[in-house]
Amino acid sequence: MCAVNPSITCATASEDFYRMAADFSLRSRELGAGDLSRYYWYHTINLGQGLVTPGLYDYRDTLDSFQLPGDMRGMNVLDVGSATGFFAFEFERRGAQVVSVELPSLNEIDRFPGQTTEQVVDKIRQMLPPMSPNGQPGTYTTEELYFYLLEGAFSFCQKRLDSNVKRHYSTVYNLSATSLEKSVGVSAFDLIFLGDILVHTLNPLMALAAVAPLCKGTLILSQVMMPEKPTDQPAMIYMGGEDPAQDDVFWWSPNRLCFIQMLKKLGFRKVAEAGCNQGVLRPSGFPFQRTVLHASR
Repeated sequence: MCAVNPSITCATASEDFYRMAADFSLRSRELGAGDLSRYYWYHTINLGQGLVTPGLYDYRDTLDSFQLPGDMRGMNVLDVGSATGFFAFEFERRGAQVVSVELPSLNEIDRFPGQTTEQVVDKIRQMLPPMSPNGQPGTYTTEELYFYLLEGAFSFCQKRLDSNVKRHYSTVYNLSATSLEKSVGVSAFDLIFLGDILVHTLNPLMALAAVAPLCKGTLILSQVMMPEKPTDQPAMIYMGGEDPAQDDVFWWSPNRLCFIQMLKKLGFRKVAEAGCNQGVLRPSGFPFQRTVLHASR
């Protein structure tokens, strides 16, 4: 059964978001953080002192659906595609030593063959909501969007939380024990977390194949999965449409059985559904549902 955030409904998503954005803006100024109006927050994160980021996704009330270990002391954890960093900071709060992986720039983001970086970035710009009810989406260069959506947003939260999460910059395809050892001094991980990242890859099997050798314990995958019947075969549905200007920078949705078989073929002994996370995207009110798989050695 899906874990649902009871505080968010389709009807209240917009109202909640803009109330949170206004509260965040006011409190950040009171705390001397300055004008943060150009930042976007993928995750809702409580930064203390009444400062809560107005995130598009709020996982605070549905964490149980991910079945994370309560005590993570002594564990090395890799969070791939951290965005604002909610899960990286949560792992650290539970005692883990955490490495956060993010793209080195938006020039490295996957794009459909023939598309330019600018075309992909323009689609991302169109997807981001204005930060006030009657506002307009911000105007950003590619470098500015990377900072205000990814690097700057994560760094701001990291400093407010006095976090020791280490940062490694790479595409998921280029992750390797050698590069991680050189960058952060860790080459194997007790737990690897893959949030909603594979849906944004053109080659999800190659992405999984890059991550799998780094995991010596459990890989947690939280992902949009295509519906399936008990009689279905392992399959993957194409979601990118035919118009280069119209996709939401995601292309493939494997079904549960497809993920299970790929993970087992990559060396995981056991793959099981641990839970399901369901909520509403702010401020659009668009409902989402993520199946949570645990793959263990």
